[in-house]
Amino acid sequence: MNNWSLSRRAVIEAMLVSSAAPWLLNSTAMASSCSNQIVRIAAIWAADTMNPFATWDSFWPTAFTYDLLVGVDAQRHADRKGFAKEWSVADDNLTWTFKIWPGMKWSDGQPATARDAAFTYNYLRESIGTPNELNIGWNNTAGLENVESITAINDETLQIVTKLPTRWPVDNIVLIVPEHVWKKVSYSDARSTFRNDPPLVGTGPMIVTEFKQGQFARLASNKYFRTGQPAMAGMIFNMFNTADPIAQGLKSGNLDYGYNITAAQWEDLSKNLDIVVGQSRIEQRNYLAFNTASGEGPGSTKALQDPAFRDAIGYAIDQKAIVDRAFRGHADPGVGLVMPVATDYYSELSDIRRHFDLAEAGRRLDAAGYRDTNGDGVREDKEGNSFQLELITGTIGGLLEMPIAAVQLISGWLGQIGIPVSVTQLESGALAARTAAPAKGGGGGWDLLVAGTWLSPTPHDILNLGSSKSIGTLNRSYWKNDKFDELLAKAEVTVDVKKSQELVDQATRLIYTEAPYIMLCYPFVLEARRNDCFQGWGTQDIMSMWSYFPYDRLKPV
Repeated sequence: MNNWSLSRRAVIEAMLVSSAAPWLLNSTAMASSCSNQIVRIAAIWAADTMNPFATWDSFWPTAFTYDLLVGVDAQRHADRKGFAKEWSVADDNLTWTFKIWPGMKWSDGQPATARDAAFTYNYLRESIGTPNELNIGWNNTAGLENVESITAINDETLQIVTKLPTRWPVDNIVLIVPEHVWKKVSYSDARSTFRNDPPLVGTGPMIVTEFKQGQFARLASNKYFRTGQPAMAGMIFNMFNTADPIAQGLKSGNLDYGYNITAAQWEDLSKNLDIVVGQSRIEQRNYLAFNTASGEGPGSTKALQDPAFRDAIGYAIDQKAIVDRAFRGHADPGVGLVMPVATDYYSELSDIRRHFDLAEAGRRLDAAGYRDTNGDGVREDKEGNSFQLELITGTIGGLLEMPIAAVQLISGWLGQIGIPVSVTQLESGALAARTAAPAKGGGGGWDLLVAGTWLSPTPHDILNLGSSKSIGTLNRSYWKNDKFDELLAKAEVTVDVKKSQELVDQATRLIYTEAPYIMLCYPFVLEARRNDCFQGWGTQDIMSMWSYFPYDRLKPV
């Protein structure tokens, strides 16, 4: 598998199950938590197994139990380290050394060492090329093709040697698992039947002890956690497919924390003196994609394959209005591939940035040969056919919800410039199936797509939306460009930040000009917590989206 991705929830066939809200609202999973010191949290989520090798949908709650070696949070916050206490790279930019926490234990009391980290990565690496390659879940082989060796020098020292310069050793989001549990699991079972039933064995602060698919996970505090057993007795992670029970639970006191709430709920909860609301920038990007396929699965018109047509449509999209009206201000207006939270790479692209101007969009369509020749208010393509585009939309499982108001705005603007649009709203699984690569069984045939993706802030994941290797998965526009792929390939093997910034900027400008995507906005995660039971929540982010913070340090009020 040559396409490694620090994908957060982006991948591919996440399917939300039917809501368990009525059952949970009347169960102990949602009971008041102050007295028993159990923190109760909730999100729109649908974990299907506790096996991170077999699914992308188990990051919550397994991220409360397992550590990443380093990952995103540890590079942003000095007090949010993972399995490794510290790390360094040699002058050759190939040899990485990780110091593992001394004396660390798994939740069953066995030593947790560099040997477990080496086992986890080599377990993945040695599956490459086999019929049961571990390439379908959160823990996957992506990126390991660039690794020469992974060795436990001793219990506290892990060495990773790469074939080419790459930041994969610190950027990967593989969850480190215990060798004494997983060495018994075959590759075939790891990617299919092995469910990793509770109680799990991990090094995180909260250990999954019970799991009801699509409903909840119950966790107990880890008495062997490296900084000491957390002050909380445990936690319950409730899973819903709508934000309503989350807002209700926060109001009633049956939940201590929730995210994925709507803007209206956030504003309502902000008036409650017992509740603290928060919003923070994340890596999600919401976009309008064009079906640029020219072989299998093309759209209804060849105009979708024309950069001039796509560029003109870009002038008909008012990103600020989408933020103000569809997201109630809880987002940043879309510009290019890079999201503002990726501060090392973000650019306003001010010298090439489009501006909302319906008249200019019309002029550019005229100049590109897409005119309304018969005066019926609808433009024709170069084959003489009147435009009638199908726009499909939906929210991929685990992403922040896409407001239908954003789609309605886009449809209205396109109609005003003579491009009528019909909207088809799909649930998560159907959307993933419809946009999968036509060559691999995807439905294809759609014209426009309004969707989102939530990947890491690394150069690879920033650019992966345009990678030809990701067509039908992360690259849902089916766009191909050899120069873009070349820039992405160079960025993957570049450790120097300045050089990486130059490569990302070149690639971002190229894809912006070609316009297979129009970035709509970068939504904020809206979250809320109660202030009457627990203290120690985050300030910039109440709860991390990349680790188990703050559940390693919460204390009863």
